[in-house]
Amino acid sequence: MGILVALEGLDGAGKRTLIGKVVDELRRSGTTVATLDFPRYGQSIHADLAAEALKGAHGDLAQSVNAMAVLFALDRAGAAEKVAELLSANDIVLLDRYVASNAAYNAARMHQGVDGEMVAWVGDLELGRLGLPAPDLQMYLDVPIALANERARSREVEDSTRERDAYERDGDLQVRTGELYSQLAAAEWVSPWWVIGPDTDPSDLARKLVDFG
Repeated sequence: MGILVALEGLDGAGKRTLIGKVVDELRRSGTTVATLDFPRYGQSIHADLAAEALKGAHGDLAQSVNAMAVLFALDRAGAAEKVAELLSANDIVLLDRYVASNAAYNAARMHQGVDGEMVAWVGDLELGRLGLPAPDLQMYLDVPIALANERARSREVEDSTRERDAYERDGDLQVRTGELYSQLAAAEWVSPWWVIGPDTDPSDLARKLVDFG
């Protein structure tokens, strides 16, 4: 059975790029690794409904913090069997976003902190009622807000399919979400956390993941 590792961070933090480099390093060392991205846009009706709502569709759906959180949670619940299969076949399963994203973004929307009702509610919903496996390790890719925003804007210009949604366009929300991630990491919410920066060496991180496992 492998270990479940989630990489968290703001939109534009560079999670996808880092994961790609770390996976290459892990495979070069002989470690078996699989990846999965959340939300599963184009694969999950719940993820697609959430994405559409954040771009103005489905009436006032996006205004409901809890409704949006449920959609993202159900997207992950729909992948629970796939996650279990990947864990049974690999040394490491590396996720781009997981349960902590729901906790961070929605607590930030509610102007709550790590000890607030929303973080506890998300944990109970996803890890409790929906029975998702708890991560063995969570990593927060902590980058300056301005850098993450610039990357998200550049990505939108370069790729018409990566249009920023309502969350990504809300600078204040991004700031509060970054603060929530820092609080979750400091509290070691659900699992141990590592805080890493934009200058993280992928080979060093890969070695640390192997040692952790």
